Parts: sequence; structure tokens; C-alpha cells
Amino acid sequence: MYSFNKELPGTVEDVAERVTQALAKEGFGVLTKIDVKETMKKKIDKDIAPYLILGACNPNFAYQALQSEPHIGTMLPCNVIIREVRPGLSEVAAVDPVASMAAVQNEKLANIAGSVRGALQSVVSGL
Repeated sequence: MYSFNKELPGTVEDVAERVTQALAKEGFGVLTKIDVKETMKKKIDKDIAPYLILGACNPNFAYQALQSEPHIGTMLPCNVIIREVRPGLSEVAAVDPVASMAAVQNEKLANIAGSVRGALQSVVSGL
């Protein structure tokens, strides 16, 4: 599996606020927020259920990763999605950084990815 998932009652926007607060408690900030539903409608006139992508970053982990692997920025920030499963029920899914960085052969980076994994698992499970 390449993500940690959890379904929660609430709209995508309401759950996104809870996720943002939970991320902050683990030292993550949200650098980007992409409204995929809005983008699909605007760019290709297609309708989809509410779907957000949050680009989450923990500066300390990011700094360590960049020191260990200069090109790792191609895989940052950590994505967290919130999508509508059905009205009133949303799913949160966070990338598993260990899985996403498995192709990078760097032991130092693997250790950092393990720490980030623990923090993101804590965020999702604590929601």
C-alpha cells in the first residue's frame, strides 16, 4: 500500500480543516491546496466529487532529506488528499513516504522517510 487512509464524517472542506490542524500538531504546514474538482471543471469542463490535495511539509524533515539527497525535492511535499466518498462522508489519504521513496537508494533518506511515515500515520490515525 502506498497511502494511509481513513474515512470520516463531514464535508471535504470541514475534514480538510481538521487535517490541517492535525498536521500542524506533528510539525507540518500546508504549502499548497489544490481543489481538483474546481480545476477539472475549469480546465476540461468535467464534474467530479469534491477532492482536495494538500501539499504538506515538515521543514525539519524536508531539510534533512535535502541534505541527504539533493534531488529529493522532486518528491516533496508530502501529499494528503481529502475526497468525498458520498455526501457527508470523506476519506483522508496520506502518502506513505517509505513506499514513495523506495526507488531512491539512500540509507539516510530511508531513515528520514521512516520518521515522516510515523508522523503521517499519527495524523491519519488520530483524526
